[in-house]
Parts: sequence; structure tokens; C-alpha cells
Amino acid sequence: MIKEEARRLGFQQCGIAKAGFLEEEAPRLSQWLKNQHHGQMAYMENHFDKRLDPTLLVEDAKSVISCSLNYFPAQEQEDPEAPKLSKYAYGKDYHLVIKEKLSELLHFIQENIGEVKGRAFVDSAPVLDKAWAKKSGLGWVGKHSNLLSKQSGSFFFLAELIIDLDLEYDHPFTADHCGSCTRCLDACPTEAIIAPYTVDASKCISYLTIELKDEIPASFAGKMENWMFGCDICQDVCPWNRFSVPHKETAFEPAAGLMEMKKNDWLDITEDVFKTIFKHSAVKRTKFKGLTRNIEFIKKASEEA
Repeated sequence: MIKEEARRLGFQQCGIAKAGFLEEEAPRLSQWLKNQHHGQMAYMENHFDKRLDPTLLVEDAKSVISCSLNYFPAQEQEDPEAPKLSKYAYGKDYHLVIKEKLSELLHFIQENIGEVKGRAFVDSAPVLDKAWAKKSGLGWVGKHSNLLSKQSGSFFFLAELIIDLDLEYDHPFTADHCGSCTRCLDACPTEAIIAPYTVDASKCISYLTIELKDEIPASFAGKMENWMFGCDICQDVCPWNRFSVPHKETAFEPAAGLMEMKKNDWLDITEDVFKTIFKHSAVKRTKFKGLTRNIEFIKKASEEA
């Protein structure tokens, strides 16, 4: 019943796992942090215990309901020379869209089952989305460290509803369908995928254009592949994404005029235009200052090339 409602709300997949300590992930997360692969994302070091145990986030938590929401667009930016935006940022901020859907799902559970307490999580709290999605049977973690589904590739968001209700649990996804393929590793221009299944975030274009607050290090000049916000390279080259189909979520439709913007429109962008186009977008996270820093960096690198 819960899964049917999740699909009615527009979620692509929905799986359920028993809430508990993520034993397998604990040493991996610890090592990743120890190796400084999180760069300046100091928040990744916070709440280590909560990150691994949802019962510390939701009192008496019993179940983790994992949902995926497709964001693969039907169209892309028209000017091939224009600075590029990651596909997930074309429309309305996914945090807002998904939070609303999960709130509706929780309300549905409470109305149909009874007094159930829970919380919705969309990238905004210490929850290991991919680990729970895998435990819920939604897919496997690919060599690029994104979750992959045989049915739909990887262009989807992950989010969770953690509740204090025992449910029927799905089998964890144990297979790995990457095989001997190394396309994502080979294609990453900054060599951020330092080994299969391991990303050094401090080298990732998404990190450099969104999370990094300092100047982008000169060593990345000429390696940004014209990305000004986020990066889709490792997903674009993944063979499983041949199964991606355009989303049906109206909130993810591109903001008016966004896809038509030419290279020079981006080079000359004003703060007013930024505020208008990205009024409800996740791009607001980098702020006008951050986006223009990124545009200037890739412009300068191309001029010097």
C-alpha cells in the first residue's frame, strides 16, 4: 500500500529496509574522511554516529523507506558552447519537491495505518542515501559511486522516510552489474574517481563548482569541460543510462529561457537575471558570486588554452 502511494506521488522506485546500524559502511566512511576525500565539506565529519544509525535520528525508528525520483530531462541546453549546468538543476529545487511528496506519503501512512511518527530526509541531514537505497533493493552503487538501477540508470534523486513502524522488508541489492566497465573512471577529466567505487570529492567538478567556497585551484584549469554548476560526465558515459527516460515531474521543467541562453548570455549574466532564472532552483546554493566565479574560471582557461 505504501509503495503504491509512493508511485502515485510520482516516485520511480520505493523500497523498505529495517532501520539499524550500517555496519558495512562504518569503516568505509571513517577511512574516506580520514583520507580527506570530503575536501572542505566539514559537515561530513559531523554526526558520525547518526550518519550510520537512523535510530539516533528518529526515536524508536523501525523502517527506512527509500524512494527515487527521476530527473532525466527531455531537453538540454541549446548552445553547445554555453557553460553547462548539471541536469538535476534545470528546474525547481529538488529538496522542496521531494520534501512535499514525502510529507504527503507520511500523512497517507498516518491516515491509513494510525499513529506513526517519522521524518523525511532529502539531502539535508546525516543519512547515507545510497546505502539505504541499496539495502532497500533499489540498485547497486556503481564505480562512479552513484546508485544504479538496471531499469532506469542513475539520473534520479534519493530520499528517505524514517518511521517508527515495523514493515515488510525488501531484500538488499547484492549484485554488481558494472562488470569490467571503466567508462566513468576513464572519462572523469579531473581524475576524481581515484579507484572503482571511490571518489575524492575535492577533485570532483561538482564539488569545485558548488561546495568549494575558495577560488578554484589553478591546477584544474582546462579540466572543467565547460561545467559551471555540477557535472554529469560520469553519468553521461555510463552504459546503464541508455535506459534513462524523460521525467514526468512538472516542477523539474526548465525555468523559462534557461535552455535558450547562449554562451554570451552567461558571460554577461547580471545578478537580477540570476535571481529571476534561479528563483526556485538548487543553483541558488552557489549564489551569484559562486556561479560567476565558475564562469570566469572556465572562460579564462579556454582563453589561455
